Amino acid sequence: MTTFQSNPGNGGQSASDSQTQGNQGQAGFGHKVDRIGTDAQQLWDDARGAVTDLRDTMDLKGRVERNPYLMVAAALGVGYVLGGGLFTRTTGRILRLGVRLAALPMVKDELIGMAEAALHGVEVGAGRVSNMTGGGGGTGGAGGPQGSQV
Repeated sequence: MTTFQSNPGNGGQSASDSQTQGNQGQAGFGHKVDRIGTDAQQLWDDARGAVTDLRDTMDLKGRVERNPYLMVAAALGVGYVLGGGLFTRTTGRILRLGVRLAALPMVKDELIGMAEAALHGVEVGAGRVSNMTGGGGGTGGAGGPQGSQV
């Protein structure tokens, strides 16, 4: 039987050389896995730090203790928006109702102002009519009411 040996000096590979290259490939892969693990751990630590900073800044626990009902309403609102309820018919109806309710005090004030002006005009007109008929309504002077008109 004839056995062949490769000579490393002639450009061939020996068995020990191929094992060394395989170990270097595994060492390179292991190094990459370790680096990825370290990077993932750093990312996790950074995310936890950011969440902790946000929690400290917002002081949610203190807000809940001070205003529990307001925080429940805020949580419901955030859940509604995140759940996709923002662009629905129900949201449109709620917004229309909210606008009407918000506008109600302004409309009420305008109507009250117009009613007061109308009543004042009626009183002034009644005073002028009584002056013309000689009723002597106490306005005296140049035939008109004293003071400013609305």
